[in-house]
Amino acid sequence: MISASKISLFLGGKELYSNVSFQITKADKIGLTGKNGAGKSTLLKLIIGEFKTDEGNLSVLKDAKVCYLPQEIMSSSTRPVLEEVQAANEEIVEIDTKLEEINHQLATREDYESDSYMQLLTDINELNEEFVLKGGQGVGELAETILKGLGFSQSELFKPFNEFSGGWQMRVELAKLLVQNPDVLLLDEPTNHLDIESIQWLENYLKKFSGSILLISHDRMFLDAITTRTMEINAGTVYDYKLSYSKYLVKREEELILQHAAYKNQQKEIEDTEKLINKFRAKASKASFAQSLIKKLDKMDKIEIDQVDSSALAFKFPEPLQSGKIVAEINEVSKNFADKEIFSNLEINIARGEKIALIGKNGMGKSTLIKMLVGDTPYAGEIKLGHNVSVGYFAQDETTKLDGNKTVFETIDDVAVGEVRKKVRAILGSFLFRDDDVDKKVKVLSGGEKTRLALCKLLLEPYNFLILDEPTNHLDIVSKDVLKAALKKYTGTLLLVSHDRDFLDDLTERIYYIKNHGISIYFEKVNNFLNNLNIEIQEAATPNKKVAVKDNNLGASYKEKKQAKNDLRKFKNRFSKVENEIETIENEVKQLEAKVSEMDYSSNEEANELFNEIKEKRDRLDDLIIEWEDLTEKIEGLSSIVN
Repeated sequence: MISASKISLFLGGKELYSNVSFQITKADKIGLTGKNGAGKSTLLKLIIGEFKTDEGNLSVLKDAKVCYLPQEIMSSSTRPVLEEVQAANEEIVEIDTKLEEINHQLATREDYESDSYMQLLTDINELNEEFVLKGGQGVGELAETILKGLGFSQSELFKPFNEFSGGWQMRVELAKLLVQNPDVLLLDEPTNHLDIESIQWLENYLKKFSGSILLISHDRMFLDAITTRTMEINAGTVYDYKLSYSKYLVKREEELILQHAAYKNQQKEIEDTEKLINKFRAKASKASFAQSLIKKLDKMDKIEIDQVDSSALAFKFPEPLQSGKIVAEINEVSKNFADKEIFSNLEINIARGEKIALIGKNGMGKSTLIKMLVGDTPYAGEIKLGHNVSVGYFAQDETTKLDGNKTVFETIDDVAVGEVRKKVRAILGSFLFRDDDVDKKVKVLSGGEKTRLALCKLLLEPYNFLILDEPTNHLDIVSKDVLKAALKKYTGTLLLVSHDRDFLDDLTERIYYIKNHGISIYFEKVNNFLNNLNIEIQEAATPNKKVAVKDNNLGASYKEKKQAKNDLRKFKNRFSKVENEIETIENEVKQLEAKVSEMDYSSNEEANELFNEIKEKRDRLDDLIIEWEDLTEKIEGLSSIVN
């Protein structure tokens, strides 16, 4: 599918690749890894032709459909989301347009015996066959399945694309690629804007994808689940192994150990041989022996040590002062945005030393809860911080708060006080800002560099309550491992939002799971919880199957259960009626659409009446579907109490 032969590329005065060759064949699932700045994204841009190699050749198989998802994208489309995704499959759209044109001609022409009319019949049959062969009949259903898997609700499918935030727009762009079923998928950090549940859905989808995948990700678990081959860019060279990422790391480490041992042995052999040459070259009787040793050295294949960039973060959080036993009390807290309820009567206590993972779908209130805790957003109810609590807060948009016109050194020096000011360069060095790097303006830093700088600021004070909202965004795998190790040793209290499952596992000891305007608390490992959640997601995604999601309900009183049973019966009755009405209206719409297809359009009045009737029924259908979703959530919640 893709072939690279001895390619080299210079970018910004730096050699990114030197004499690199590789092949990507059909159905290869490849994880493209390497440190930030190694050239991963650039390689994808080379493949799509955005950049050109300085040396060598890179080619893509003719007629191969290659789809590329960058890290960021800008669009101002006003089409509804579902329509935007369906339209991405241009082949189907083109066939559908041709079918509409021919249908219109067949409906308006009367020269039934002419050759051109007969040709239209032939053309429409061929196009219908092609439409079915390329999956045209299922594009709408596929688009809807993908969008829902990526976190969109039924009602959101019909909202204009440009009304969504950048993160949600990126989900739409990903859906647009998947619905095309390309030969090659080039994905640059596709999980950056996804919550854990959507990541798990995408993971399952890509496992079954029949084409080739070249995937850039700093999510170790995501890489291991999908890829069976790893290409790592390191110091201008590509190391290529038919292994998942974690297995590759083990294999690569073993090879480097053997390589160093072989190099050491060879250097000893060379040193001993050179001593013999120097000893015997001056003696006439041993001159020929010395010459043979020289020839032996000349013919020897010299072992070279791979030039590996092994630089990494090196830091630990300062030891904080001890806080009171209760770090934060949340009493009867509610929060609404306009008409949308986020939390209702929230009751939680956070105790000293707890390490908590805050999990939930995007838009459910993770960042909102954090902002309420640090006083960045208003709410109803009471939140009290405990005795002697000092909060260190890393916001999801923390890097945007950095002053772009300041240098790296000034950013830290301006907030450092006391003895810390003498250690600014040393602290920056532990975050990989060395030599001239400290004089760079913040605005020219990469996303990963800005994240490291923002994290560096957290070291300047010994906070005993760290609240971190997606601190691993833009960090490479090595840097994330170092941050995780530092947080494991941190002795204060930690509240952490992250969509990186490998980062969370073995770091936190309890889970706050946000759903249905409240928080359920789980005392288990993150991966155990997520495995159970993944099973529920897959079951819920099965067509025509409604599965109640488990809730960590610790028990309800007899009175509450009795009330829940009554409410459950009432909602189930209404649910049944709504389902029946949806089915009835869907059948009525199909009948009306069949009438439209049979019309000769001789009467504009009749046509308009039909179109208006269809619109009214579709509007009613949208309202019923929204009610159906609301009832489903209520039934799930009540079932967990009753059962």
